Amino acid sequence: MADGSKERKIKRKEILERRKAINEVVKAAYAVGDHLSSFPAFLKYQRNGLSLFLESGSGSGLSIPIKQYIQSLLKVNMEKRYGNEWSTEEKVKRREMVDPEACYIFIREEENQTHPIVGVVNYRFTIEEDLPVLYVYELQLEPHVQGKGLGKFLMQLIELIALKSKMAAVMLTVQKSNEPAMKFYLCKLRYQISKISPSKVDPLSEAEASYEILCKVFNAEAKPKLEAEVYWIRLQNRTKRIIIAPIWADERFRFFLL
Repeated sequence: MADGSKERKIKRKEILERRKAINEVVKAAYAVGDHLSSFPAFLKYQRNGLSLFLESGSGSGLSIPIKQYIQSLLKVNMEKRYGNEWSTEEKVKRREMVDPEACYIFIREEENQTHPIVGVVNYRFTIEEDLPVLYVYELQLEPHVQGKGLGKFLMQLIELIALKSKMAAVMLTVQKSNEPAMKFYLCKLRYQISKISPSKVDPLSEAEASYEILCKVFNAEAKPKLEAEVYWIRLQNRTKRIIIAPIWADERFRFFLL
């Protein structure tokens, strides 16, 4: 009995030490004043007819005009996607927008704060399944800069920030009704539906959630904790990866070939 009690104490101590270490990783990530400063090549986006500039910001430092702009952009891009849920979700997003832990990337048409913003990324460093992760809360772009590679560019930057900050994964939430976004993340960027997404936690539930949680993991420890299962088949003499993902329309499942 004494040996068993000793083992439990040692295990508890190990768990507490691990949690402390994870919290320190998150704390260290927030201590960085400007995450873009480590990636000067990403401060400009000059492709496909666009000439844009990136800058950092925080939820606690948003001016009233920027708050109003973000609210307006969210409404334009997301009201239709959320449908009847929008009135409730809009209130949630307003609170998230100004949270002191919210980190921002602003995309402007010129390299100074007097010129218009054409997009924002809102992200945080947090803990999921006892792992430090970078969670993307919003990636919103003006319609006229969409479809020109900017979204992929921004997500590549986010992944670099996550790796630099010693995060185990990048995570985000996507509405099932937002089919273009689902295809963008699952097919183009090779994210996966996470094990902690509602469709994986309780796939037979009658009350189907309207969203999926996606992830891209960076180490072996995070893989079994966050990733959904991946199946391999052979097609046309080439091995391709197939993710079986719940559909966001009427069908039960859809296959994504990556």
